[in-house]
Amino acid sequence: MSSGAIRNLLTRDTSADRVVPPTGYTAQLTVFVSGAMAFLAVFALALSLASGRLADRWATELAGAATLRINAPADQLAAQTEAALAVLSQTPGVASARALTAEEQIALLSPWFGSDLPLDTLPVPQLIEVIEGEPGMDAAGLRLRLGAEVPGAVLDDHTRWREPLVDAAMSLRRLGWVSILLIGGATAAMITLAANASLAANAQIIEVLRLVGAQDRFIANAFVRRFTYRAFFGAMVGMFLGMTGVLLLPEASDEGGFLTGLGFKGVGWLLPILIPILGATVAFLATWSAASRKLKELS
Repeated sequence: MSSGAIRNLLTRDTSADRVVPPTGYTAQLTVFVSGAMAFLAVFALALSLASGRLADRWATELAGAATLRINAPADQLAAQTEAALAVLSQTPGVASARALTAEEQIALLSPWFGSDLPLDTLPVPQLIEVIEGEPGMDAAGLRLRLGAEVPGAVLDDHTRWREPLVDAAMSLRRLGWVSILLIGGATAAMITLAANASLAANAQIIEVLRLVGAQDRFIANAFVRRFTYRAFFGAMVGMFLGMTGVLLLPEASDEGGFLTGLGFKGVGWLLPILIPILGATVAFLATWSAASRKLKELS
């Protein structure tokens, strides 16, 4: 994209603008396609950014934590819990370890069994929260020691189910960016078709302009400028509608899981502003390419 082409795009030329009919189905198609694609791009961008935040949060919060479960008869549960806490206090890489209270364990089980769970009458294992420090603990070595000293202890460092969750979130993030690329490609294809239709419909006008001395660059600039402005206007409308839809999405909450909080955060709200600019750029390139080919065909 040369600086001269950009200057011609930004400089309004009323005589050149009259070359392209201001109305017609090509104008409506360009505005509609640009608006619809910008609307979808906002949601694809929101999904990608939210998935990235989710993956980072899961990787950060769960990587430094582990859970120790004590499965033992009721008369041995307290003794094995104390033994496990003693082992953890002597383990390098363990910043802190504490046994969850009965109230905390009830809170963990209440979503499945209800809040009135009679924990004291059920053989519920004791849970111990383990927080890793720097440079991290040796989970394999800790399991061997616990197996020897605390037979009922089972260490879960969350690796087994944390990694698939993080991978799934990252896959959603990549899917969002791929969707944005596909939206851009579909926009370019539709605008190219609309530009070709407009050029074909105005073939006689182009011939007359050539007869009176108009250069192909002048004619191409007229089509490029009109279609670029149409695409930019449509993308602006679609962007605002998309951001309105994102604002109506539910806020992030622990109860709603990852299905909430799919909007933008902080400076992320400024990123959709790039969508109309990118849409206009795609329209510029697509129309310039279509106009150059069509004018060569009509030569």
